[in-house]
Amino acid sequence: MTETTKSSERAFSPLSAWPVLLGLLLVPIGLLFLHPATMFLTVPVVLLCLCGLFIVGPNMSRVLVLFGTYKGTVRKQGFFWTNPFTTKHKLSLKAHNIASETIKVNDSRGNPVEIGAVVVWQVRDTAQALFDVENYGSYVDIQTETAVRAVASTHPYDEGDGEDVISLRGDSGEVAEELQALLAEQLERAGIHVFEARISHLAYAPEIAQAMLQRQQAEAIIAARTKIVEGAVSMVEQALNDLSSRGVVQLDDDRRAAMVSSLLVVLCGQENVQPIINTGS
Repeated sequence: MTETTKSSERAFSPLSAWPVLLGLLLVPIGLLFLHPATMFLTVPVVLLCLCGLFIVGPNMSRVLVLFGTYKGTVRKQGFFWTNPFTTKHKLSLKAHNIASETIKVNDSRGNPVEIGAVVVWQVRDTAQALFDVENYGSYVDIQTETAVRAVASTHPYDEGDGEDVISLRGDSGEVAEELQALLAEQLERAGIHVFEARISHLAYAPEIAQAMLQRQQAEAIIAARTKIVEGAVSMVEQALNDLSSRGVVQLDDDRRAAMVSSLLVVLCGQENVQPIINTGS
């Protein structure tokens, strides 16, 4: 397969249209008085020259092609004239903001997730955008979807227990940087500069959303319970140490175990404590 030559933008400086327009108006008038018979030839020439006039607006450009040869790009705004046989392609230099469609893809653990992205891009090289790809707008859309799929498939939706990985939900900044770098590499062929790329939508697919929600709730409950137990054990230890150090009461192993059990039940229980008074010896 033969590799195509990479295009490169180059500047083109056209003539100002105002002197040309003035000449196109004065010449026919002069010929009308000096050689009236030549007017039938002058009028078609003037009309042909008028086809060389063009306007470049703010943040716009014109890519000039003469008989199949790229002549250059005009980025300077104004009113200009060039060879009337030149084809003048209009390209916008404004920043474009696109939102990709929400697509379904499996994350690195095989869980189906729904994900979408927002990309801000701009044409950097007009020659590459016009000549190196068929349609640069469609090219950006397709490459955006490809990049989103690639990034989503290499990361889990969420971190697991004890895992130190970059997840789609917990590390959105790192994921956005990776997506932007991948898009910049893929769109370089089309002369596109990527300003920003970020995840705009992220959720489990409907078929597993309920199960994943229950798992997240269970993990949250376990984490909360673990914190409560750790705090309760610390409080019981401190209480036993204070009783022993101050000589308030001497507890044997059986009573110490009973006291620890009672304190843990009180501290870890969700219901209000119902005190029981022991009147025995």
